[in-house]
Amino acid sequence: MVQSRRSKSTRTSPTSNRAKASRGGKISAIDLLKADHRQVEQWFSQFEHARSEAKKLELAQNICKALKVHTRIEEEIFYPAFLNATSDKDTHHEAEIEHAGAKNLIAQIEASAPDDEYYDSMVKVLSEMIKHHVKEEEQRGGMFATAKQSDMDLYALGEQLKARKEALMSGSAKVMQRQRPVANGLHA
Repeated sequence: MVQSRRSKSTRTSPTSNRAKASRGGKISAIDLLKADHRQVEQWFSQFEHARSEAKKLELAQNICKALKVHTRIEEEIFYPAFLNATSDKDTHHEAEIEHAGAKNLIAQIEASAPDDEYYDSMVKVLSEMIKHHVKEEEQRGGMFATAKQSDMDLYALGEQLKARKEALMSGSAKVMQRQRPVANGLHA
């Protein structure tokens, strides 16, 4: 029987990109996903202040890779579990659509370079899209709060997310390239 897991919000160092263990060395899914959010926020901030094209390229590549992995683990593991536990189709579908928009813009950024006159603007728009998405997930009454109130086993999900994230991060470029936008953008 799956039991509800209520985790206290743990703060993570934005530079570590690691969620703190919350229960017997296990990581809460919410803590892991929030740690990803904080890391990407830090990189967006650094991008905004970067002056060299090389630094902008490095940061944009970090942002795009992290977001591709993050959206993938959410879509493969967290979102289906959320939908199953809550039957909240509206929240689930909105999150999927927001991901589709982000993936399309990520593909444009990856096909571009810092010397493109639209590059900084594309990264800025992606930053704003992600800020909105994160707010929706993390706000009171948002997806994460609803998940905490459900019967989702957030620690078991955290372990699944962690394992899949590690596999994707260490995997070949081929794995990451499979996540390309499609016509409707929903299941890339």
